[in-house]
Amino acid sequence: MTLAALDLEDVPARTLADRLFDQLRQAIVEGEIPAGSKISEPALAARYGVSRGSLREALQRLEAIKLIERRANVGARVVQLSSIELLEIYLVREGLEAMAARLAAERMSDAAIADLRALLEHHGRELARDDWQRYFQQEGDLDFHFRIARGSGNRRLIEILCNDLYHLTRLYRCQFGMRSHRTREALHEHELIVEAIAARDGELAEWMMRRHIRASRQVTEQQLTLVEAGLQAPATSDRQIRRSRQMSTTPSASSS
Repeated sequence: MTLAALDLEDVPARTLADRLFDQLRQAIVEGEIPAGSKISEPALAARYGVSRGSLREALQRLEAIKLIERRANVGARVVQLSSIELLEIYLVREGLEAMAARLAAERMSDAAIADLRALLEHHGRELARDDWQRYFQQEGDLDFHFRIARGSGNRRLIEILCNDLYHLTRLYRCQFGMRSHRTREALHEHELIVEAIAARDGELAEWMMRRHIRASRQVTEQQLTLVEAGLQAPATSDRQIRRSRQMSTTPSASSS
């Protein structure tokens, strides 16, 4: 088996703990279970209708990907990270995702690259419909950065980017919900990265990915500074925006 085929391996049958892990992870990332909140095993077991054994297995996995932390005399809580920690994640991503882009240029199949192009076309349509206000990507295969990481074909790199860092990054995307004037630029940068990968130019893909994430980090740092100084209000989270849109389509919302 080649390294490029690593992400095509069959996935084992999913267990109850697997499904519960996915549900809890999404609830944490989207803020349904708020950052900093205490984890109550009895309450969660009753809420999801599962055994304590399956729940504990799922919670252990959430702790492994740093979405839950345990402290002496406090117990388990949802992680609550600082702005400094967010910027540290950006710095790590800059190096690792640049490497992933270079490897993807060497190993990604033509079909996977064609899918990436189609994905970005879809993102462009969604952004135009949203008046270019926000570049929010859904989890997993609908996320550009996730696909690039998987396309690297490097098992350890995939583990770090798609598990260790990926969901922490999404937690910030969803809960901080920071608007940016960079939506058009970000999409264009994604397109240029894909073109470099399609041309099998690993050096260019690596440089462009590093530049792309660095620019995002700099904008994020500026926004965090303004929010902390009280010069800019925290933006509405993506979860709140999606909920608002759903309500706007209901008869009760339209009549208000």
